[in-house]
Amino acid sequence: MPEPRPPALNDIRLRKILDETLVAPHWPDGFVMRSFEPGDAPPLHALLSEVFDDGTDGPFDEWWPRISGDPEFDPELCFLVIDAKGRLAAAALCWTSAFVKDLAVHPEARGKGIGEALMWHVFASFRDRGADRVDLKTNTVENPAAVRLYERLGMTPVAWEG
Repeated sequence: MPEPRPPALNDIRLRKILDETLVAPHWPDGFVMRSFEPGDAPPLHALLSEVFDDGTDGPFDEWWPRISGDPEFDPELCFLVIDAKGRLAAAALCWTSAFVKDLAVHPEARGKGIGEALMWHVFASFRDRGADRVDLKTNTVENPAAVRLYERLGMTPVAWEG
């Protein structure tokens, strides 16, 4: 497993137990989810860079080899949401260890339930792979809306060590 960055101030690790509380995702009208394809890497990087705007991913030519070369990367665990105009509206990039590395919803697509539907899809995908839980990390101060979403989905805080 790659060595994660140490938690920053106000970072928390959240967990969803994959049990009978899972529900099917409900995709808003005009949005469809599809799997990652080779040409999707540049728009995925652009979305993550815009949404997170923290510079930690670096330029595409550094980011993509690092992501695609990671032992936990599986393109089947990168879920993309496309809008009616064919644009990338949201994405969930997950590691094989049942960890959501990145969940990003474009600012123009927020408030429609896309993030929630994407997370329900992530949960079901990992359950189908035999996982009993899904984890992620977020920041309570920098991303309070995400924390509220994850809590609504039944995710609860756990220790960093997992």
